[in-house]
Amino acid sequence: MAGYPIVHIEFSTKDREKTGEFYSQLCGWKINQIPEMDYALFESGSVGGGFNPVSDSNPPGTVTVYIGCEDIEADLERAKSLGAKILAHKSEIPNTGWWGVFEDPDGNKVALYTPITP
Repeated sequence: MAGYPIVHIEFSTKDREKTGEFYSQLCGWKINQIPEMDYALFESGSVGGGFNPVSDSNPPGTVTVYIGCEDIEADLERAKSLGAKILAHKSEIPNTGWWGVFEDPDGNKVALYTPITP
């Protein structure tokens, strides 16, 4: 994976079905509801993303940008050395890849992502 592309964006939502319908009608995005995960994926035509349920760690208004990288652990450590706070160490997303999350020095929540198959 060359560089650090934005590969996924998540919006917090109180009702993923309603939010999916809103963006489907507004933007024409294809929405894939995944009820067993309480999650929905969207395809925008460029960068895809998802609708993540509101929670204490994901309050209303939270937008999380996922950046593709090759070495999550090294990049999390580098982010920490530059003033970031690690929110989640590298973890597996079953059958998909791995992710880790940090908060940048300005308080933005950012995730790093490595797919199973690059």
